[in-house]
Amino acid sequence: MARWRVAGINFDHMHMGDLLREVHQHPDAEIVGIYDRQPERMAAAIANFSIPADRVFTDLNACLEATKPDVAIICAATAEHADHVERVARHKVHVLVEKPFASSLADADRMIAAMKPTGRQMAINWPLAWYPSHNTAKRLIDDGAIGEVIEVHYYDGNRGPLYHLADKVEVTPEEVEAAKPSSWWYKKASGGGSLRDYLGYGVTLATWFRNGDKPVEVTSVVDQVPGIEVDQHSITVCRYASGLSRFETRWGTFTDPWTLQPQPKCGFVIVGRDGTISSYDYEPHVTVQTRTRPEAHQIPVDVLPVGRRAPIEYVLDCLAKDQPISGPLSPALSRIGQQITDSAALSAELKRTVELLP
Repeated sequence: MARWRVAGINFDHMHMGDLLREVHQHPDAEIVGIYDRQPERMAAAIANFSIPADRVFTDLNACLEATKPDVAIICAATAEHADHVERVARHKVHVLVEKPFASSLADADRMIAAMKPTGRQMAINWPLAWYPSHNTAKRLIDDGAIGEVIEVHYYDGNRGPLYHLADKVEVTPEEVEAAKPSSWWYKKASGGGSLRDYLGYGVTLATWFRNGDKPVEVTSVVDQVPGIEVDQHSITVCRYASGLSRFETRWGTFTDPWTLQPQPKCGFVIVGRDGTISSYDYEPHVTVQTRTRPEAHQIPVDVLPVGRRAPIEYVLDCLAKDQPISGPLSPALSRIGQQITDSAALSAELKRTVELLP
């Protein structure tokens, strides 16, 4: 019998299939149950992982009571994260929430408050946290290679959230357009839009690179496409005590970065007082400049250690060792990312600079 019992809760986000695959392949974990109100959305997972009928549920409480998981993976629409965490927390279960953290800072605080009395941990999965390039950049920063970080420049996104399913299965442009009117990704009330989808990645990892430093104020602008109620392109500028940083999100990149890097390239450029690092998604190296070696030179990415290579492996390793969730997945650091994201959304709505929300 596997040591860790894991349940998959809600299939709004296509990453559920990827996370369940990690559970399925983990030597000490098993999928004990899956839940969604719409049975057809679970069909692929049932087939892919040979999940028996008695582990498939359309009632959340019934799923949790019958399966008694150690960990629940939540892949609900962003606006439903807080409701799901509150319901799961009553069963005293560890929680892994697929990014973004929440649709608002108030909801993020509801999630933190719900988990606090349970004695269980909550992690927020930012897939960029597992890229060797960004982990190598963080190691170099911590090693003092570029001095104090004073700027972070971020550009990231993809062709659009409906162009791929779990395991990056391709969807045709015609299918994408047909799905947009009914998709939660394109509904403001559900937490849709590129800013809500991708800004959290950039500002949460930037906070990690900056060791928790927060900006003073935030300015953001978003596109406005007729007939689409959410943004597909946003640019956010944060003013820190040390200077300015820029974060850009895009649905509609020329290609998906996991297939072919688009231009602009997806990833980060980090500026320190004594050097710079470019760390792009999926690349086998980072590029560094320093005062002692000003010519740009490539450094191969680190091989991530066992226990730090993927979200399920990481969460279960922390639980096995009785260690707290840390780095970008920690609620404390992700809350700072949520502060910046909410401030950016407010700035875009008011069309002016705002102070960082408390």
